[in-house]
Amino acid sequence: MKRSSDFARLRREGQSRAGRFLVVSHMHDPSITKESPFLIGIITSRKVGMAVVRNRARRRIRALANDMAAQIAPGSMLVVIARYTISKADYGELRHDWNRLGSKMGIFTSLSA
Repeated sequence: MKRSSDFARLRREGQSRAGRFLVVSHMHDPSITKESPFLIGIITSRKVGMAVVRNRARRRIRALANDMAAQIAPGSMLVVIARYTISKADYGELRHDWNRLGSKMGIFTSLSA
């Protein structure tokens, strides 16, 4: 997701949950094509840290999404906001936060973590 109108629509119509390291917003959109079963947008503010830290946070969130791509329900639109605590989390803690939030929101079709 890149257009601000997509982010605004998801914020307006979707649901959102906050965790220790991430805030995840989700909305189901059946018009999403089969080539891309889900869309994800990542937001990292300057509160997260300098550019190097923000870029690392984005890479880690992308890695989580790629690892869990098979379990994410088709047609999902996701916005993941990195909280300032993300720089102190290891990958296992991030994955736990992601799984907990995704399960609460019904993002996953099946969860085998």
